[in-house]
Amino acid sequence: MLKTALHRFSRGLLGDPAGLIQLPLPAILPASLGCDAVGVPARHGFRLMARLPRTGCVFADADWWWWIVPAGSDHELDWPDPARYVAGTRVPAARRPRLIHWPDDRTPYTPPIPFYLMVCQLSGTAPSWAPGVPGPTPGAVTAR
Repeated sequence: MLKTALHRFSRGLLGDPAGLIQLPLPAILPASLGCDAVGVPARHGFRLMARLPRTGCVFADADWWWWIVPAGSDHELDWPDPARYVAGTRVPAARRPRLIHWPDDRTPYTPPIPFYLMVCQLSGTAPSWAPGVPGPTPGAVTAR
């Protein structure tokens, strides 16, 4: 048993002591914008994937599905429960998620805004665009 555990650990299959596991992005897909991950409970995975106009890399285990989005996709967005937003691609997982969807184009990303709106709809939450930061009023003249 110890030999198997050491072998799995050396291959990176046990994750780290904090319970985080690195999602291995395909090397041939350029991730020039950096990568973050958004997880939803597995029971919502097929429903979300079927309704998204475009889907990047998606990883899944029995409990969670993880979509790869550009880094900073949480900027001025409150991702609602049950979604989990993770900076980077080290995600909390009891099991090792595996790649279940390969994107049709050469980018690993799921567009974050349509995905965010779908998660908000799924959770019955109104989108929250800018927590505490008012944006410019359309047509307003600004002083220089």
